[in-house]
Amino acid sequence: MTGHRSPRRVVSLVPSLTEAVAASAPELLVGVTDWCSHPAGLGAARIGGTKNPDLGRIVALAPDLVLANEEENRPQDLAALRAAGPSVLVTAVRTLDQAWDELTRVLVDGCRLPRPGWLDAAEDAWRALPVPAAIGVSSARTEGGAWGRTAVVPVWRRPWMVLGRDTFAGDLLARLGVRNRYADHTDRYPRIPLDALNAAGADLVVLPDEPYRFTAEDGPEAFPALPAALVSGRFLTWYGPSLAEAPAALAAALAGAR
Repeated sequence: MTGHRSPRRVVSLVPSLTEAVAASAPELLVGVTDWCSHPAGLGAARIGGTKNPDLGRIVALAPDLVLANEEENRPQDLAALRAAGPSVLVTAVRTLDQAWDELTRVLVDGCRLPRPGWLDAAEDAWRALPVPAAIGVSSARTEGGAWGRTAVVPVWRRPWMVLGRDTFAGDLLARLGVRNRYADHTDRYPRIPLDALNAAGADLVVLPDEPYRFTAEDGPEAFPALPAALVSGRFLTWYGPSLAEAPAALAAALAGAR
């Protein structure tokens, strides 16, 4: 990736990784996407979206390293950046354990930084959960509000799309005792008609505010028989400093479903 030379100019095409680098060595960031909202006040140049970055502008920033993700960024864009010269580090995160490994690879191996204290704090926060749960867990435990419940987790509407198999967000929910109704689906983000979602036998709907911005006025009304938990997408789908707060924030949102 970057050989033995420590990168001094980093472009991040992933909001999670932007926040991770900014919390560790903000001076490295020279370019970030329009969707990189944390931390506030980023001074780096904006280079477009995760799916439509301005490749010419990225190359003009002369980065030593470009940070990307297999799911958020298009292979053809990453190939074009590699051909133009910068090293490109692509993460793959489908579980929390993978997130720890990839954050270490990005920050320590890629950016040549010391392991940050916030990463230890985030690992400790998840390790402190009373009973870690595996994907597909079935539990009779009822304390904690949502423990043992089965949820549908929409990520888009028009058309309706939900979490399916092998997703980071699904792993986080499972560790909090919530089983994803579509965890065994053949697709990672299946399109399921709304009537089928309502007839799926779930007893909870989890509505994040990204990538689709579900709100109290836009989402719960589609599931009139289910309690709805409105959750922050940053806590459910981002892998970075937000992981330290995510267990408590998600648990509170799930327990408050109504």
